[in-house]
Amino acid sequence: MLCLCLYVPIIGEAQTEFQYFESKGLPAELKSIFKLSVFIPSQEFSTYRQWKQKIVQAGDKDLDGQLDFEEFVHYLQDHEKKLRLVFKSLDRKNDGRIDAQEIMQSLRDLGVKISEQQAEKILKSMDKNGTMTIDWNEWRDYHLLHPVENIPEIILYWKHSTIFDVGENLTVPDEFTVEERQTGMWWRHLVAGGGAGAVSRTCTAPLDRLKVLMQVHASRSNNMCIIGGFTQMIREGGTKSLWRGNGINVLKIAPESAIKFMAYEQMKRLVGSDQETLRIHERLVAGSLAGAIAQSSIYPMEVLKTRMALRKTGQYSGMLDCARRILAKEGVAAFYKGYIPNMLGIIPYAGIDLAVYETLKNTWLQRYAVSSADPGVFVLLACGTVSSTCGQLASYPLALVRTRMQAQASIEGAPEVTMSSLFKQILRTEGAFGLYRGLAPNFMKVIPAVSISYVVYENLKITLGVQSR
Repeated sequence: MLCLCLYVPIIGEAQTEFQYFESKGLPAELKSIFKLSVFIPSQEFSTYRQWKQKIVQAGDKDLDGQLDFEEFVHYLQDHEKKLRLVFKSLDRKNDGRIDAQEIMQSLRDLGVKISEQQAEKILKSMDKNGTMTIDWNEWRDYHLLHPVENIPEIILYWKHSTIFDVGENLTVPDEFTVEERQTGMWWRHLVAGGGAGAVSRTCTAPLDRLKVLMQVHASRSNNMCIIGGFTQMIREGGTKSLWRGNGINVLKIAPESAIKFMAYEQMKRLVGSDQETLRIHERLVAGSLAGAIAQSSIYPMEVLKTRMALRKTGQYSGMLDCARRILAKEGVAAFYKGYIPNMLGIIPYAGIDLAVYETLKNTWLQRYAVSSADPGVFVLLACGTVSSTCGQLASYPLALVRTRMQAQASIEGAPEVTMSSLFKQILRTEGAFGLYRGLAPNFMKVIPAVSISYVVYENLKITLGVQSR
């Protein structure tokens, strides 16, 4: 098969690709798909090149960087099967045609809200006979060799990724495509995300320790401020003391991420969804359950983190010494203090986080998505940061009560209290403001934590050979 590829300069335009496939000798059913493509608009040129590269990567079985005839036919057959599945998922009436309402409903289920006018615009781009519906042939002919991604991939642009690490552990897990799971690319994403989280948490550890100290020790009589808190920590243990508790905070990233990922994959099956991309309420249910399982598995490490952050100079020689002393003095139950408010905090955090993110996403799509659904890095960072911050704000009182319960035995003379009695005590002695002690340093670390984790994540992806979407 002869393929001639020329670059044609056009005055006032970027160079344009002129491509010709010699179709002589090909089966009749394949001749129609080989066309003379002239003067591709300059704004579509980069998209076209990416699409062509994607076809070669998907169909190149012998890894020689080129597609021979058999590989190309195999690619078309495989791609047509995928297109058929997408068509069937959109054809909700099972009448062999897709209309505007079906497109709107399918996108709404995936978390994207569009107007009827936008749905009709999508239809017109594929509708050949002017019926404002699309049959299988129109769908196949448009997508088979057209440089346009399928509808589920639009959602993956907007994947609410957990690599935006803010030091909290209640976010809904990442979703990975079938291709990422089959090729093993998912574990590279997790490793890159874990490494990014470790660097991010280490850089913001002083603010995290200050938050814990303010949650436990601050009150009306001891109004600890940010500068005063840092001064107190440095005076008591030197500059190194600012990072107390960070070791265990970094150490628990790996087991929690792995457990959460495995649990999430199982929960997706239990909620009964056969779609690659879950609906919003399904993500909330599956993600919350996966988060609860992961948190239950590593919760003793959460208690250790709090105790290590609150320790005085020379109190423990390390994490193992701290764990041994807690076990000897307080028993196994001490490692699960604050467990109930921690579990209760998962649902409001994940629910508010997802709801705000979906609202921001749909607002952007309605106003700014003209030629692409890809929002770009800065929009994703902004949406992820705002939604995560709102989630933290909603669950913060439960997080504060959890931390105080974890720290009870480390405070001399502190009585054993339950979650409800601790809530009442805080409201009675400190008012509603008392439930938000330490909120300022917690929010101060959000933007630097997200920025650092993103930069490190992108560099680790390059090192690990992770392909960006």
